[in-house]
Amino acid sequence: MTIAAPRLLPATTVVIAALLGMKGLELVRAATPAGALGTAPAGVSRDAAGPATENASGKPPPPQAPTPPGTQVPAAQAASASLAAAPPPPVSDSERALLVELRQRRQELDAREQAIAARETVLVAAQRKIDQRVTELQTLQQRLEALEAARKQRQDASWQGLVRLYSDMKPRDAAKIWDDLEIQVLLEVVDRMTERKAAPILAAMQPDRAREITAKLAELRLKRDNPGG
Repeated sequence: MTIAAPRLLPATTVVIAALLGMKGLELVRAATPAGALGTAPAGVSRDAAGPATENASGKPPPPQAPTPPGTQVPAAQAASASLAAAPPPPVSDSERALLVELRQRRQELDAREQAIAARETVLVAAQRKIDQRVTELQTLQQRLEALEAARKQRQDASWQGLVRLYSDMKPRDAAKIWDDLEIQVLLEVVDRMTERKAAPILAAMQPDRAREITAKLAELRLKRDNPGG
């Protein structure tokens, strides 16, 4: 009696299908971000990882259970919760009065600052006018000094004409005129003459008149050499 060979095709097919399924599951897990499939860590049952799987599939998570008594809450979270729940502290009358006083003080400082800025603007404008006036006065002073110099030059030229006139005269004839000449005119003429020309004329004059002219001339030259004295 011949023994029939065992049929291995159905068993082989089942093994191949199982291997393909495991390979596909590994490929899906490798392509999906961590936590999207809700894979439970090692040592955790499928029931514990169930909520994460449902969240990844789009279903709302179940409500979390309240924190059991005795469980410690983080300090920062507790402080935030207490601050959010506590009402703002009331403002006392003294604090309100202080705030009003500070606001008034601020307004006074702003007004004072504006007044100082306006005053500085006025001062700048006034300083600009003063500088302009000083420039005008300096220009006028220069013109007056030029006019005075020209006047003195013309006056000196006139006196020099008299000086040449008396210098060319004979000393005795000039002395006769100087004896009766006004003292101020005579001083201007004698002051501009050289000593060589004035000495013979003074010697020919009357002695009292000559002494007076000499004293006045010395006084005139002393004042001119020492203006402050």
